[in-house]
Amino acid sequence: MQFTYRNPERATDPDRALPGAQALVVGARRYKRADVAPPTPGPMGSVARYSWHDHYADLRAALSSIADRVVADGFTARVLADDNALVDREAAYRAGLGWYGKNTNLLLPGRGSWFVLGAVVTDAPLPTAASLPDGCGTCDRCLPACPTGALIAPGVLDARRCLAWLLQAPGVFPRQWRDALGDRLYGCDDCQDACPANRLDERREPSPPADAADEPWVPLLEILSCDEATLLERWGRWYIAERRPAYLLRNALLALANVGNGEDPAVAHAITDALGHPDGLVRAHAVWAAARLGLTRLLHLVADDADPAVRDELDALPAARR
Repeated sequence: MQFTYRNPERATDPDRALPGAQALVVGARRYKRADVAPPTPGPMGSVARYSWHDHYADLRAALSSIADRVVADGFTARVLADDNALVDREAAYRAGLGWYGKNTNLLLPGRGSWFVLGAVVTDAPLPTAASLPDGCGTCDRCLPACPTGALIAPGVLDARRCLAWLLQAPGVFPRQWRDALGDRLYGCDDCQDACPANRLDERREPSPPADAADEPWVPLLEILSCDEATLLERWGRWYIAERRPAYLLRNALLALANVGNGEDPAVAHAITDALGHPDGLVRAHAVWAAARLGLTRLLHLVADDADPAVRDELDALPAARR
């Protein structure tokens, strides 16, 4: 996925983050909250649980208290969490927090995988921990739970088919996975939902209710009505490829095509606006959305569009739907 592996020398060498590094103190913060039913009315896009709220901010605050203690003892420390400076899962694995599940997530003994991970890198000479053995055994329920079959083997994820990655990836969203996307706007939790370790932890300690400020669902028509500045202001804490708001609009159009009602005037208005958007990427996905929603009467708006992505979408439509 390139976030840390684009620069492996940096991401696998704590000395790059803190010269003289001797140890990592790794932390995990649970983010699971109780399920929230989609509000009505209007088509809604679902958000993966880790992004309902900025849990990394809470994790950084907790790790900062550890770093402050280390500094108070005369050493140097730096907090690393979700900043591409460290392969967080591998650090947590080597620190003995958990093992790699067959869905490639880190599973904590008795707690599962609903955790964000981070670390304090320090020059303090701390004792080391031992890695944990595999705890999945013969269970492989996460593999068939993946909507696109991205888990091609135990512990092997083909990111080119992973919906969570595709929603963050630049470029045109692959057509073959658009139906499987469903209402997803950002992220996918299916392999974690299927994991028995997570289900056992939920029965033992039910998740607390979502906070009032949490955002498990986003009104798709609202996203499609926002200008670029508002999109970045409201949802800029998410990873948006190239910081280009068109990718949020792309995702919203695909989700709207899957869950919207083409007979709703508000939906037709949103598609009309998207077909006239200045960014060809947005117009291209609006073509697919219009066809899926039975709004092909709107495609005359892009009939002469010269953008290659738009032309490609038009050419891919069955002749009867053009």
